[in-house]
Amino acid sequence: MPLPDRSLPAGLRVFAVEDESLVAMQLEDMLEELGCVLVGLAMRVRRAMEMLDRGEAIDVAILDVNIAGEKVFPVAERLHEAGVPFLFATGYGRAGLEGQWLDRPVVQKPYTPDQIAAAILEARAGTMAG
Repeated sequence: MPLPDRSLPAGLRVFAVEDESLVAMQLEDMLEELGCVLVGLAMRVRRAMEMLDRGEAIDVAILDVNIAGEKVFPVAERLHEAGVPFLFATGYGRAGLEGQWLDRPVVQKPYTPDQIAAAILEARAGTMAG
């Protein structure tokens, strides 16, 4: 059986939490380039929780760790409980994560489309394997 092309997360429905407008726009462009669909973008933790309450189908989420001075971990917990794979995109790298999230994929800002694609696929593989 041939291996799937791991460089193409095309068609995946992505939810993002990012508080910096420029970074959010760049991420949106990268996701579009990868063939993903951005189903939601929250720039505050509370807004992210409200958006998750709507029950939108999400294949994977990309979470910045520090959102306007607030940690994104409540959103991570909610996604984890719902079985939605996610990754962290942060300027702090893995050092910015707390204990229970250390095994999650991390991309360090600034990141490239290839790094985002690889982390999306890693997040989805980890959830499907678990």
